[in-house]
Amino acid sequence: QSLPQQKLLTWLSVLECVEVFAEMGTARVWGEMGRWTIIVLIQLAKAILRLLLLLWYKAGIQMSPPIVPLNREQQQPLHPQDMENNSSGKDQTYVGRRSSRVVRSLQSTPSLQSRHWGSPQQREESQSRRAEEMNQPPTPLGLQETFAESLYITRPLLHLLSLGVWGQRSWKPWLLSAVLDISSLSLLSDLKDLNRRERAELRRRTILLLYYLLRSPFYDRYSEGRILLLLRLLADYVPGVGFVTR
Repeated sequence: QSLPQQKLLTWLSVLECVEVFAEMGTARVWGEMGRWTIIVLIQLAKAILRLLLLLWYKAGIQMSPPIVPLNREQQQPLHPQDMENNSSGKDQTYVGRRSSRVVRSLQSTPSLQSRHWGSPQQREESQSRRAEEMNQPPTPLGLQETFAESLYITRPLLHLLSLGVWGQRSWKPWLLSAVLDISSLSLLSDLKDLNRRERAELRRRTILLLYYLLRSPFYDRYSEGRILLLLRLLADYVPGVGFVTR
């Protein structure tokens, strides 16, 4: 990734980390009008950054979180004692004669800070597999897939616009948002040869469709009563969970 693309990903990650705090803090200081203003500004900034990544830098299907969390075990350097053991040529594993089980030899046991509980071969294979996955370029998107990803990126803005037009009690914003999400996933489902991270992102988006059951006005009219009834049944008839459910 180029340096400007990394900066865009960094700013996008920062926005996603602070957006809830900014919304709550603004609502506390400037009230409901300030809260909706900061929501619109943050969603607009996120959409612009994501569209730049999609259309200018060809970033493909964008992940959440934008920057992959650091794998500290993979990045951990070897300690001097471990480097000595590796350079001395000692066998790192021992294969049992009858069980054929591979275990670490006592001579090559690493220091406590860098010790792990798998065989060296397993760790090397997992590290090489992770590195290969991280270095895979994004799958090129055609016109249909680019349109689908653009729908997913702009959906929060269209949802906010529909809320401003029809109000928070109307079904139209809820339906519009759901249609955009489902349409985006349907168009992206035709894409083949996705890498592992992209497939995981599409699965995450599919699971997030369940949140529509907890969004107003569907939640207010249908889900709330059923969920509260279930929680009351659990509190009354299942020992040990009443404190939590109440």
